[in-house]
Amino acid sequence: MTPEKKSTRLRRLLNAGEPLKYILGGTAHHAQLAQMTGFPIFGVSGSHTASQIFGLPDAGLLTQTELVENVQRVCNAVDIPVLVDAETGFGNAVNVRRTTQLLLKAGAAGLFIEDQVSPKRCGFVKGKELISIAEACGKYRAALATRDETDPDFVVMARTDARGAVGGGLDEAIRRSVAYRDAGVDVIYVEALQSREEIRAVRDALGPKTLFRATTQAIRPPVTDEELRELGLCMMQSVHVSRIGMVAMYDFLVDYMQRGSASFNEFFLKTEKHPLGLFGIFDLTGFPKVVEWEQKYLPPEQLAKYEHSIGVYDPRVGHQGAAKGS
Repeated sequence: MTPEKKSTRLRRLLNAGEPLKYILGGTAHHAQLAQMTGFPIFGVSGSHTASQIFGLPDAGLLTQTELVENVQRVCNAVDIPVLVDAETGFGNAVNVRRTTQLLLKAGAAGLFIEDQVSPKRCGFVKGKELISIAEACGKYRAALATRDETDPDFVVMARTDARGAVGGGLDEAIRRSVAYRDAGVDVIYVEALQSREEIRAVRDALGPKTLFRATTQAIRPPVTDEELRELGLCMMQSVHVSRIGMVAMYDFLVDYMQRGSASFNEFFLKTEKHPLGLFGIFDLTGFPKVVEWEQKYLPPEQLAKYEHSIGVYDPRVGHQGAAKGS
């Protein structure tokens, strides 16, 4: 049987009638963590590509080449579909064709493009400005035409930042959402909605058959999974996994500066048998698979190296195997 394409899988998951659980990150490591813990897809965040790879703010400084190269690394590292934040498409509609082509070749299963002017900025940051609806629709039509030439299942998502942008508001976000739907995109993504009532207003304007995703971080109290289902969203909240990691790393480093080795020793003993404790990262990145390849392709005398050397980590059993055996 021919394996299901990642784009086909992403499309199927989005149409399953249940909000799709996913996380966003910026590295192949984040994607491998998502796959290890059972997430069905992974989202490459432009913001976290900028911050995690280049140490830059999400202010339109990331280039097309930098994003595509990172997406290729991410797609090569996992078997789950990868959805890509393609920023503004890196130019006009003609540039969007090139961006879509490159992301398809990199292995992405889908993308979203926002309707901000370039240079853009993170959707959570003040100062956003919009291109015209006509220009935005031209970009989305260009992305759709390009994907149809290569992979019709590739998902094209339109993101509007109109709710929080200069000259925007809820009415403008709805107007643009309907226009982008009519341009033929697969999913409408509305940034910065401020309440459950605003989500319902967009949902009503789009109709029940349109796949609809929304950013809900501004809403208090936070939206629950049950409410996401009731509101008819096709994706869960955007969880940026690196924010969780940054907080944990910062707290540990502060503690280490204060207490020295005692801080790390406590962490080491506490996490020794954790799936990613000690050298669990070697399991995650595939060291046991290297042993499988060695056993398959190398002569037996070369495998004797494992009996005549020492090391805390033995890739023949891996960290998980060692933890179970101890």
